[in-house]
Parts: sequence; structure tokens; C-alpha cells
Amino acid sequence: MYNFISMNEKDAKIISTWMYPQPYNIYDMDGSEECINELMNGDYFCAKDNKEQIIAFMCSGKSARVPGGNEIGIYNNPEIIDIGLGLRPDLTGRGLGSHFLKEAISFISKRNNKSEFQLVVAAFNERAIRAYEKAGFQRKELFHSKVADFNIPFLAMRYNIPERE
Repeated sequence: MYNFISMNEKDAKIISTWMYPQPYNIYDMDGSEECINELMNGDYFCAKDNKEQIIAFMCSGKSARVPGGNEIGIYNNPEIIDIGLGLRPDLTGRGLGSHFLKEAISFISKRNNKSEFQLVVAAFNERAIRAYEKAGFQRKELFHSKVADFNIPFLAMRYNIPERE
């Protein structure tokens, strides 16, 4: 079980220095004041374990959007909550993503009273895509967006929380 808390400056400074191995390094931040401010804009939450160790972070709303998605209109439905996720680099590839994603969805759903979610992932990131599919997300639009000087393909994925009968 994760404890989700609003991002604070101390945790934002730690997360902003996380470094992922290639090719996942497109998710790296640079530890700058700009990155820290982004993490503290009110859209981000830190996920900690029962020992208060940072396990991951998540965001929702505009902060979770990839610019190229605007061009193809994937962000036009106000009923869909856009989410973004980041697992601590040393924990990636260990099968933790699906469980974290399910808890993050539950947390965001309760906060926003919504049941439709969308996330965008780099198309090469098959291990994340597998985790998202395991959690119930379905592949949707493929589009390109600039990251640094590169045009990277991204995949939009969507999930609806099943209605209880």
C-alpha cells in the first residue's frame, strides 16, 4: 500500500534528480529550479511506502500531458483524467508498475470523482506498456512529440473503472 501525499520541496528535489538508464533517460529531469517548481505546481503527488521511502510520483491534469497529443486532440474530453507516473529508477523492471498504477488510479478517482483515465507513454517503453495493459489500459492513438531535439513516438492508453452492479 502506498501513501500519496502532495509534493513538497524536499521530495521534489529528490525526484528531480532521478536518472534512468538508456533509453528510459528521456524521462530524466535535471534537478533545476524549473523542474522542482513543475513538481510542486499542485498536480503532483509523491508515493511513499510504510517506511516513508519515496517509491514513485504521479500527476494528473495538464501536467500529465505530452504536447504532441494536443495536436491530435486526445485531450479534448473533459471526462477523461490525464495521468502521469514515475517509478523510482532502481525499482523499474521489477513488476511493481501495475500495482502502483492501480493504487494511483484509485487515489485519483476518489479525489476527482471520475472513472475514465488516459496516460501517454513512449512507444518504445514496452515494459511500462505491459504494466499498463495488465492494469486494464488499452492502446489507442500513436503520435509524435519533441523531446529535446528528437521526434519521439508516443502511445496514448485509456482505462475505464468498471461500474459496480
